[in-house]
Order: sequence, then structure tokens, then C-alpha cells
Amino acid sequence: MEKKGKTDNFLKAIKKHAKAQKNAMKSEVSLLKEEKIKRAENKAKRDSEKLIRDKLEEKRNEQTAILAQKTREGQRRIFFERARMTDEVFNLASKKLTEYAKTEEYRRKLIDSAKEIAKLFESNDCVLYISEKDMEQSDEIKAVFEGNTEIKADRRIKLGGIIGYCDAMGIVADETLDNKLLMQREWFIENADLSVL
Repeated sequence: MEKKGKTDNFLKAIKKHAKAQKNAMKSEVSLLKEEKIKRAENKAKRDSEKLIRDKLEEKRNEQTAILAQKTREGQRRIFFERARMTDEVFNLASKKLTEYAKTEEYRRKLIDSAKEIAKLFESNDCVLYISEKDMEQSDEIKAVFEGNTEIKADRRIKLGGIIGYCDAMGIVADETLDNKLLMQREWFIENADLSVL
């Protein structure tokens, strides 16, 4: 009986130890499980935050691209509208200059322009270019020059005026309405504050 008591005590001790081991293992497994779950949750949280950031960045880039495209389209429309307005203004100015070139005042100004070019060229020989419609004044124009002067019709001069060329001085003097209008157009484009942002 004594042996049986010892065996029972031994078995109880083993069971007790096994139960303690089992509980310790359960606790350890439970802790490991919690740790893995926590790590998985943290990773899922980081991954979802990164996914959200990436999606937001992608959407922001997409919106930026759309905005840039609309800005370019707007600037293009403004550019063409500005060019259309400029053309309209200068086409109207060209028509008015064409009408002006039919007046007596223009005829006087043409002779005044010839006098200015004659002062510049002094007594040097020169060639003058005028529009075909102004050829009827060629004798009056020629009379204001001291040197030998040749006058030629130039179809490139549409509105009127004179281009003088002095080979000896290497000078070209452009007193045409065409050139003055072109210069005004360039000035207008630079200074009209019609910039495309």
C-alpha cells in the first residue's frame, strides 16, 4: 500500500507538473498568438496607410495633370484670341492708312519724308523705292535730292512711303507706312499687357 501511495503521489506530481507545463505552454502560445496578431494588425495598418497615401498621391497627380492640361488649353485660347484681336486692330489700321494714302495730306507727308531722307544722304547718289501708286509724284520726290537719284516702283510697299538706299554710305532709310505699321504692331504686342500667363 505504501507503494501505491507513493505511486499515486508520483502520478499526482507528474499530472500537476504536466498541467503546469500545459498552462505555461498555453500562456506562451496565447502570447505568441497575440504578438503575431498585433504584428499582423500593425502591418495591415501600415500597408493600408501606404495604400491610402499612394492612392491620394495618384489622384493628386491625376488632378494636377488635368489642371495643367486645362491651363495650357486656356492659355492657347487666350493666345489665339489675343492674336485675333491684334490682327483685327492692325487690319483696321491698315485700311485707314490705305484711305489716308489717297489724301492730299499724305502727298505732302511723302514729300516731307523724301526731304528727311535727302538730309540723311546729303549729296550722295541714291536709289528710292516707292509704291506703284506713288510713282506719279516721282518728279517731286526726286527734286528734293542733291545727288543722282533713281526712283523705282516696289510692289512690296503696299500702303505707301519711301525706302531710300545710299550705297556710298551703306544706309537704308525706311519711311514706309508699311514699316511704321509693322513697328507699331511689334510695340503693341510688347506693351499691350495682353500677356498669356
